[in-house]
Amino acid sequence: MTSADALLWDFDGLVCDTERSAHRSWQTLYARHGLDFPDTVWAAMVGRASGEVHAIRDLSVRLGRDLTEQERAERHADKARLANEEPLRPGVAALLERAAAHGVPCAIVSSSPAAWVLGHLERLGVADRFALVVTGEQAEARKPAPDLYLRALDLLGRPSATCLALEDSPLGVAAAKSAGLACVAVPNATSTPAPLEAADLVLDSLEHLESLDIPVRTTKVTAA
Repeated sequence: MTSADALLWDFDGLVCDTERSAHRSWQTLYARHGLDFPDTVWAAMVGRASGEVHAIRDLSVRLGRDLTEQERAERHADKARLANEEPLRPGVAALLERAAAHGVPCAIVSSSPAAWVLGHLERLGVADRFALVVTGEQAEARKPAPDLYLRALDLLGRPSATCLALEDSPLGVAAAKSAGLACVAVPNATSTPAPLEAADLVLDSLEHLESLDIPVRTTKVTAA
């Protein structure tokens, strides 16, 4: 196998499980109205920069009215508070160390806004580990379109065939594969391995990524 020339990381749910924070904030808002937050709605949201539109629409229909600005603001504040409590996901720090030791540059490729991503990278103490941060503002189309990955590859000056993407959502995997990248997928606390089967390799933790090599196409879930 060929060693990767660069690692392209998703952020939300992969580097830090802010997806869990988003999920919990919606659960709380639904619960205030005596409702359960549907798994089907969450599945439609994951990996989309505009994902909250689905929950807003669903909850508005259930309530028979639009959500108020205060309700939306409280939900956003709840998500931000919870996200600020989330650490790096297991295996992230070690993999960043290993990449640095091998001279393999790392880049963030996220549909989220720059302020959100950069703020958390600083909070987590890993901002200096990434040679490049590409966020939603830097491409016309966000994931599952390949644009953000193509932008990162262009800035890195590397072909897709020699780089490896790390993702946690089906839409992220689709974006990486559309850009011609091999992709390792790692489910987060609110996702499951099955929808990630389009990835070249599925692991339950980055702790189990044994090498920086481009993986041969396979689907594997490593037992915890």
